[in-house]
Amino acid sequence: MEEFLPEDEALLNARRRGEEVGAAPVGPAAGAALRFLAALIGARTVVEVGSGCGVSGIWLLRGMARDAVLTSVDVEPEHQRLAKLAYAEAGLGTSRTRMITGRALEVLPRLTDGAYDMVFCDALKTEYPEYLTAALRLLRPGGVVAFDNALWHHRVADPSKHDPETTAIREVGTMIRDDERLVPLLLPVGDGLLCAVKRS
Repeated sequence: MEEFLPEDEALLNARRRGEEVGAAPVGPAAGAALRFLAALIGARTVVEVGSGCGVSGIWLLRGMARDAVLTSVDVEPEHQRLAKLAYAEAGLGTSRTRMITGRALEVLPRLTDGAYDMVFCDALKTEYPEYLTAALRLLRPGGVVAFDNALWHHRVADPSKHDPETTAIREVGTMIRDDERLVPLLLPVGDGLLCAVKRS
């Protein structure tokens, strides 16, 4: 599954740099799923929480419309610097991205309600429930929210695991599954990709 769509040089370089600084970017299969989702809904405005040093952004931008804009929020300036390098290597112009440095829970409230087609979250796992609340405000009807690491190294399915990260990921899974405003889906790609469509 991870090798079905091989990554090109730009993605491989971005992945290597991300792993060197401990960013843990999305895997190839999860990246391909993000590109598919962005293309499926014709995404023109996407927010990503956690840049993954450009890996997730490249996948998303390759699925988005040609004149679409990715808003990337990351607390680490070095991760954003590497993401900009990755976008340049992938031939993605600076007009395609808007980089915002800061804590997601401080930045997301400043973004416009209902103005986004997709929100992708891959940052602090303990903040996943708060990211979902923010995403529901930011998404237009028919928009998609997605969370990486939804399986969290097989810990989410293990009832004996109660660390803060695992507990928060379980919580956001329950929130998405039980919210009648959402159509949920858990994809077994990479470390798990939890997705939902916001109903009209």
